[in-house]
Amino acid sequence: MSIDGPAERRKQPPQTQTPRTGNGNCGISSMSLANRLRLNPNKEHKPDSYDDLHQLEFSPLLFSSLERYLPPTMLNGSRDLKLQYMRDILLRYSSESERTRVQRHREYRQKIISHYQPVHKELYTMQAAQFFVPSFLKAINENTEDSFRSIMAEPAPGIYTFEMLQPYFCELLLSEVETFERWVIETNFRIMRPNTMNRYGCVLDDFGLETMLDKLMEDFIRPMSRVFFPEVGGSTLDSHHGFVVEYGTDKDSELGFHVDDSEVTLNVCLGKQFSGGELFFRGIRCDKHVNSETQSEEIFDYSHVPGHAVLHRGRNRHGARATTSGCRVNLLLWCRSSVFRELKKYQKDSSNWCGECQREKKERQRQSIAATKLELLKRDGKPTS
Repeated sequence: MSIDGPAERRKQPPQTQTPRTGNGNCGISSMSLANRLRLNPNKEHKPDSYDDLHQLEFSPLLFSSLERYLPPTMLNGSRDLKLQYMRDILLRYSSESERTRVQRHREYRQKIISHYQPVHKELYTMQAAQFFVPSFLKAINENTEDSFRSIMAEPAPGIYTFEMLQPYFCELLLSEVETFERWVIETNFRIMRPNTMNRYGCVLDDFGLETMLDKLMEDFIRPMSRVFFPEVGGSTLDSHHGFVVEYGTDKDSELGFHVDDSEVTLNVCLGKQFSGGELFFRGIRCDKHVNSETQSEEIFDYSHVPGHAVLHRGRNRHGARATTSGCRVNLLLWCRSSVFRELKKYQKDSSNWCGECQREKKERQRQSIAATKLELLKRDGKPTS
């Protein structure tokens, strides 16, 4: 049996130590904050849910997140009125070509979902007690910085590691992915790969897991990101790109130096038996400084453990060393904030999160203090050397 589907074939880019920006297949549209929206959200407002509206051009979570930025006169309006108001803004800043691309991707997903039959239907709904280890669930339910830190290690600034997934979930997801990949081969269906850097793996959202992963981001990752990554939109995460990647001697072996197309990245090892494949981190950078030198305190290497997660800023430059034996499969969730991305356009200084911006700011302060001291010494007639 053969099912035609859109293809996205990419040549594997050469490995380089210049970090690249991973580009997922699920884009995010911008929004306008000028004249039509508030610059600061109404944190007391409880937004409506748009999850039941399946034919929207944009993620339902995006509308819920954006609603807090509506003008005060709009907040108490009907959901339909607010939806139209926000949709008009989003469409104004989304080009026709982008909307066409999104529509084609939606049709591509629908073609897969209408033909592929899941084998583990329980995987497609969030069953937290079966998916997560008790310590992780307890921390999320308490929802405090202390509860999160009680299960986390922070082996390097801004990089958090913790046990997260039950073996049951790992086995279930691995089995579903293997079944999906067999279906792809049997039907000769050409699928889109997770990003421009991975030739193996698949996008989980494309065959029906989008709702479950939305729930994972909204109820589990966003509470932690609100605490640990507020400066990069951790409290306003509203869309995601979810996928698995596969590494081995007969698959992708390693992953070059890059940054993710995300504000916050969740990386969880699903297994199987493997050696090698360590993550290496080299510091957080804005676009301006992405190729700047790594400082010694920014160097950190991490060895994967099945069921254990790494949570970090997407702009933390990183890569993966070669998997020298066996097969390593990881679940990646790139979490994005439309609000942060829009506000970032107007920010000239990223020193609250970019390591190189911070160093430049400290150097300017040091020079200013030194110049002031020199001027005072000159006034007092004291030697300046």
